[in-house]
Amino acid sequence: MSATWKIYFLALVSFLVGTSEYVISGILDQLSKTLDISVTMAGQLVTIFSFVYAICTPVLMALTAKMERKKLLVAALGLFMLGNVLSFVLPGFPLFVAARVIMALGAGMVVVTALDYAAKIAVPGKQASAIATVVMGFTASLIIGVPLGRIAAAEFGWRSVFEFLALAGLLAMFVLYSALPRVNRDEPVPLSKQLAFLRNGKVAIGLAITFFWLGGYSIAYTYISPYLLDVAGMKEEMISAALLAFGIASLIGSKWGGYSTDKWGVFRTLTGGMLLHVAALILLSIAVSFTHSWLPVVGLLVLWSFAAWSSGPTQQYNMVRIEPNYSGIMLSLNQSMMQLSMAAGAGIGGVVIDQASISSITWVGMSGVLLAMLAVFVLRMRMTAEKQRMPSL
Repeated sequence: MSATWKIYFLALVSFLVGTSEYVISGILDQLSKTLDISVTMAGQLVTIFSFVYAICTPVLMALTAKMERKKLLVAALGLFMLGNVLSFVLPGFPLFVAARVIMALGAGMVVVTALDYAAKIAVPGKQASAIATVVMGFTASLIIGVPLGRIAAAEFGWRSVFEFLALAGLLAMFVLYSALPRVNRDEPVPLSKQLAFLRNGKVAIGLAITFFWLGGYSIAYTYISPYLLDVAGMKEEMISAALLAFGIASLIGSKWGGYSTDKWGVFRTLTGGMLLHVAALILLSIAVSFTHSWLPVVGLLVLWSFAAWSSGPTQQYNMVRIEPNYSGIMLSLNQSMMQLSMAAGAGIGGVVIDQASISSITWVGMSGVLLAMLAVFVLRMRMTAEKQRMPSL
C-alpha cells in the first residue's frame, strides 16, 4: 500500500469516528422513543461525547506521549470499537451513556494520532495536504455518515448503526496494524505549556470565535431531526435526503471558505460567512412557520450548512496566524474548543427546548453566531492596533 493510500485509509478511519459523533443528531428522535427519554435528554449524548473528547484527549495524549504511534493508533481504535460494541449490546440509557464515554475517549486519540501519522508518512512537501485529507474524512461523516446512519436506523433499528461501526472499526484495526509502518513520536509538549497560551489575549479571543460560532451552530443542529419532523412537518422518508443535502453543502462551504480566505482574507470571510449563517437561520425560522412545502426548507438547510462550514477552515487558519510559531498547539486548542462548543450547544439547546420550544433553537443559535461576529470584530481591532504600534522597518 502506497503512502497516498495509507493516508486515504486514515481518512476513512477519521470518517468512522466522525460518524460515531454526529450520527446521534440524525437519529435523535428514534433514540428518544426507544430509550423512553425526552428529546432533550437524548441531545445530552452529544454534550457528553463532545465534553469527554475535549477534556480528556489532551490529557490522554500527554499520558501516551512515549507510546509508539502505530501501537497507540491501533489501541485507540480498539477502545473506540469497544464503545460501539457496548452501545449495541448494553440496555438502557445510563449504560448507553457509559458506552458513549468510552467511545469518546478512543475517538479523540484516534483523530489526533491519525493527523500526526498522516503528516509523518506523507511525501515531503505534502504534509499539509495529507492532514487536510484526514480532516476531510471527518467532515465527510456529515455528508455520508449521518444520512446513512438514518437509513440504517430506519431499516434495522438505531443500534445497528453502532454494530456497523464496531465491525468497520475491527476491520480497520487489522488493516492499520498490517499496513502502517512504525513512526517516531514527537517530543511531547507539556499540557501546562499548552494551557498557558489561554492567557494570551488574542488566543483567548480567537478561541471565543470558535466557541460562539460552532456553539450557535450546535444548538440548532443537534436537534435537527426532531426539528424537521415536528416543526417543519417533513416526512420521515425526506429526512435522510435532507441530511445528505445538508452534508454536501457543508463540504462545498468548507471548500469555499478556504478559497475565500486566500482571495479576500480571514476577517472578510469570517464576517461574510457568519452574516449568511445568521440570515439562513432567520429565514429557516420564518419558512417553517409560513410554508408547508419541503423544498424551501431544504434549500435553506443547504444555505445554512454552506454558510456555517465556510467559517471552518478560515477559523483554523486564523488560529495558526495568531501564533504561527506554535501552530500545532493552536490547532490542538482549537480542536478542544470545537468539541466544548458542541457540548455547550447541545446542552443549551436542550434547555431552550424544555423552557421554550423546539422551534426556538434556530433563534438562540443565531444569537451565538452574532456573538462570534462580535469576537471577530474585537480580534480585528486588536490585531490592527498591534500592527500600527509596530515600528516601521
